[in-house]
Amino acid sequence: MPEIKPRRPGPTPTSSDAEGTAALLRELVAHLRGNRTQLREEWARRITEAKLLTAMTKEEIFAEATSIYDNYVDVLETGAVEALQAYARNLSERIIPRGVETHEVVGIVLLLRDVMARSLFEKYQSDFALLNRVLDAYEPAANRIANTVAVGFVQERERIIREQQEAIRELSTPVLPVRERLLILPIIGVIDPQRARQLTEQLLRGIRTNRAKVVVIDITGVPSIDSTVANHLVQTVESARLLGATVIVTGLSPEIAQTLVTIGVDLGKMNTVGDLRGGIEEAERLLGYKVHPLTESPTAQA
Repeated sequence: MPEIKPRRPGPTPTSSDAEGTAALLRELVAHLRGNRTQLREEWARRITEAKLLTAMTKEEIFAEATSIYDNYVDVLETGAVEALQAYARNLSERIIPRGVETHEVVGIVLLLRDVMARSLFEKYQSDFALLNRVLDAYEPAANRIANTVAVGFVQERERIIREQQEAIRELSTPVLPVRERLLILPIIGVIDPQRARQLTEQLLRGIRTNRAKVVVIDITGVPSIDSTVANHLVQTVESARLLGATVIVTGLSPEIAQTLVTIGVDLGKMNTVGDLRGGIEEAERLLGYKVHPLTESPTAQA
């Protein structure tokens, strides 16, 4: 069996190597700028052939291709990615609402890298040693650019998703003023710890804004809760009490009631009523409202 010898480490880069790399980058940047029209058109054509950015028109693709190309070359020249990061965020804000996916953005950047690399192959193919040096200078910078654009797009997409989730949660837990000093909070669906925290924040904000004295929380549409959420519900009741409001919980299912007892929640701290109608009646009583039946008018009696 042949002996496997350890690979010797390569030579340590010197200042002259760095200067050589910088010179090569300047040379290839000049080449890419000099062939900008041809390479940009080739890139836009390949984007269309690969069926990327299908939500955008050809004119829009060409306009974005122009901007991305110029930013790409600028970063190759300067090595500074800050401007590209800002552009990537701006681009993401424009195209994400159009339905552009992450793989499409990554795909077009990799296509641009490929188009530029092929152009460098054609230019330096007669000098293999020089071609290797050019690619050694180009590839790390190109990979850094591709990573910057991809990360910027993903971060912007995640930000938009978080905002949409927040909006959906707010719509799913509306705080409704039904009478002066009376709020109703109907909850439907699964309550996770994050939604429970948001529920508390919305409720306390509603109590303060409406100067509410009584709040009816109806959980008829909640299938189940765990111990963490149950304890958070008790804390919500206590927080509302500190703001001067009484909380009435309605719609407890047998399963949820059993869970509350099993986990040892102090039900003495919770004012519970069977259903929403009963909860509103109790709230009106606490607020001093009295409901009187309508009497027939003399005209009706005649």
